[in-house]
Amino acid sequence: MKYIKYSLILLVFAMASCDLGSEPAIEGTKLQAMAGEWWVQLYAAGEDQGIGYHLVTTSNTAENNETDLIVDDHGLLEDYDYPPIKVISKVNLPGLTFNASTDLPNLNTGESAVSILEGKIIKGVATTPGGNKTDSIYVKFEFKEVPGEQYEYAGYRRTGFLEDEH
Repeated sequence: MKYIKYSLILLVFAMASCDLGSEPAIEGTKLQAMAGEWWVQLYAAGEDQGIGYHLVTTSNTAENNETDLIVDDHGLLEDYDYPPIKVISKVNLPGLTFNASTDLPNLNTGESAVSILEGKIIKGVATTPGGNKTDSIYVKFEFKEVPGEQYEYAGYRRTGFLEDEH
């Protein structure tokens, strides 16, 4: 009798603790079409600077709006005596373009401001070294400390496949 009583109490608690609600909707960020990791090469005056592929990250800000995208090169150019780039760039989400923005403050404290001159993400047009199709990116910029010297990052979205890593 004692076991039946405890079993019934346990059954009541087990039934009452079941959540029969629906699963929450999992949403992405507003700029997820432009956010990601990119394998890029550096170009100056249209010529490859021969430093190979390096990782650049684009991500949304905490405001999660459709106009502010963080561009971070993780110090890609530090070995070449240029400051790291980490700026909040203005973008046009429907066109997947970077708006021309001058003297954006560098989020790396004490580093040169950066001007984004132009840029674009094109969906599905890049072919990776492994033969996979992915998005391409192009961003033209210059440093406030070195006006007139324009550089471009051009490359493709990181796929995560081993054959596409550098």
